[in-house]
Amino acid sequence: MCTFTLSVAVCAVLLLPISILSNEVLLIFPHSYYMQWLNGSLIHGLWNLVFLFSNLSLVFLMPFAYFFTESEGFVGCKKGVMARVYETAVVLLLLTLLVLGMVWVFVALLNNHSARESLYDMWEYYLPYLYSAISLCGVLLLLLCTPFGLSRMFSVTGSLLVKPRVRGGVDHALFLVGGSTACWVSVNVEPLRTQFLGVQAKRIALEMRRRASPWQRNLFYPLAMLLLLALTVACVLMVCFHVLELLFDETAMPSGMGDPRLGTASFSMFGSLGAAVQVVLILYLMVSSVVGFYSSPLFTSLLPRSQDTNLTQIIGNCVSLLVLSSALPVFSRTLGITRFDLLGDFGRYNWLGNFHIVFLYNILFAGLTSACLINTLTWAVQGELIRAFGLHKLPLTVSRTTIPLKLLLANGLSKIQ
Repeated sequence: MCTFTLSVAVCAVLLLPISILSNEVLLIFPHSYYMQWLNGSLIHGLWNLVFLFSNLSLVFLMPFAYFFTESEGFVGCKKGVMARVYETAVVLLLLTLLVLGMVWVFVALLNNHSARESLYDMWEYYLPYLYSAISLCGVLLLLLCTPFGLSRMFSVTGSLLVKPRVRGGVDHALFLVGGSTACWVSVNVEPLRTQFLGVQAKRIALEMRRRASPWQRNLFYPLAMLLLLALTVACVLMVCFHVLELLFDETAMPSGMGDPRLGTASFSMFGSLGAAVQVVLILYLMVSSVVGFYSSPLFTSLLPRSQDTNLTQIIGNCVSLLVLSSALPVFSRTLGITRFDLLGDFGRYNWLGNFHIVFLYNILFAGLTSACLINTLTWAVQGELIRAFGLHKLPLTVSRTTIPLKLLLANGLSKIQ
């Protein structure tokens, strides 16, 4: 069930990129016999299947998997797998009735007769209504995680690459780690052996970084930082441009369309190149949202660890990734990253037609992303100033974060004189 849910999450991430690329392929080869299978009906069917399987995973499969791990079978019954399956099915049925009753009471309190009548049709209205609420939570979660993830991408990428000026630092750290491993070789106590294995893994990683070629040290890191900066700035500029479009163009609002007319026009004003940039930005936003999600203090405990992740954490990770990925098409269309309209039930959310919600969402995303980037760059510049003026050698009792910028400049001028 977890594997199936994770597969659906991957399909939800690839929905918009596949749709955009399919449209560009049909524009390039409009009369190709080998491209006749690629049409609007196929893309529409993919969107409907992803929506269906997302509902199935979030409402039935993942709750069933969690309750199955917690079940032991009814009292008096023969213990075994089927006893746990029966108990899990009963608990899931009771939970479904409870959630259905709460939604029905909530709609009744709103005194919306048509909505209350529509809830009687569970498959046609209730599940999309419930999934719309879950998707709204996912879109709000993306609003919080993605700006933080965009700023964290620089530090995460920097930790994976060899920086141009830290060769000596790597040698010094490798010397210290080598001394630590030499002291712990004969230790047999289990807790200290665990620490020894961790230090040994760090030594291997430092050794690999020390052996990095000059191309990796002097070229890959600057290019990676420039690429991340370009992608982040492109996202912010596209959102700002979309804010202006919302004020003057009604078609900029996200909406659903019944029949996707693929191969008629490009969804980017820059043609195929712009469409390729849209695909890269969508995937970049997804990666950033995942990085921001796992870097958040609220969800750090969900971060998978090698050979140390229990089944409950695996279920939590699958649910979180599915919520984020299924909200990605709505998120990308709401921010104006692409003009490809939402297909199927993805475009039936009532809040998508509210101008104030969409406009405020774009403003918040642009503001939060800019604030996170400015904060990250400010701390990076301050750290470089501290290292350049030698203030990193101060005693630990002195708080370096409280040192004003004037003191940094004064110390630097005195050294120059």
